[in-house]
Amino acid sequence: MLYGTMKVAIGGPLKLAFRPWVEGLENIPAEGAAILASNHLSFSDSFFLPTMLDRKVTFIAKAEYFTTPGVKGRLTAAFFKGVGQLPVDRSGARGAGEAAIKSGIEVLERGELFGIYPEGTRSPDGRLYRGKPGGLARVALATGAPVIPVAMIDTEKIQPPGKVMPKLMRPGIRIGKPLDFSRYQGMEHDRFVLRALTDEVMYEIMKLSGQEYVDMYATAAKRQIAEAAKAAKEADKAEKEAEKEAERAEKAREAEQAKEAETAREAESK
Repeated sequence: MLYGTMKVAIGGPLKLAFRPWVEGLENIPAEGAAILASNHLSFSDSFFLPTMLDRKVTFIAKAEYFTTPGVKGRLTAAFFKGVGQLPVDRSGARGAGEAAIKSGIEVLERGELFGIYPEGTRSPDGRLYRGKPGGLARVALATGAPVIPVAMIDTEKIQPPGKVMPKLMRPGIRIGKPLDFSRYQGMEHDRFVLRALTDEVMYEIMKLSGQEYVDMYATAAKRQIAEAAKAAKEADKAEKEAEKEAERAEKAREAEQAKEAETAREAESK
């Protein structure tokens, strides 16, 4: 009941304001368990995808989305709770990963749709990054549920970092055909199998989204970007300090020259 209410209350205005387009809805089964594996461009992905599906889809959401203060925080928490999103505390990486896997298996065992972002975090620059095998592959092999690749299109352009007001534009969703990994059944502890399954899903997402693929984890890319930004900031600071020091030296030189000239004039006047 709460799911339907929240979907109408928030999903309706989202559809009206942004008019998102969807391709491949026929690939979502009318009933039964399935995993939706999506790229992750924006915070809004977790709003648009559930809104456009007839069936409930449960994503694992970081606990901060449920505890953020303020009006926006309360609205976000209400939406996520209303559409059945599950909070996971990510402060302990290993514990969080196991909790997410367990939650995903429970959702699928109930015959429902489970949504997951294989990249593990939002793309820092709009490119598609390497999928993490620990969650998606383990859940898929533990349950035997088909994996449906999903591509979110242009959602990162709606509200870029630093922008308060969202841009009214049409994001898109492309849903691919279900992938069957029954050939790997019973091999969920083989890291090469987990890697192969994840890479296959990421390849299908890449084809759907048209994104450039980067063979590294998004978390590592974010660290590199942050370190580069820090280095650039420090270099800019050092350059400005050097310019200030040069200005101080020039002023001191000019003052010294003026003093010498004044001394010379005084000597001449005597």
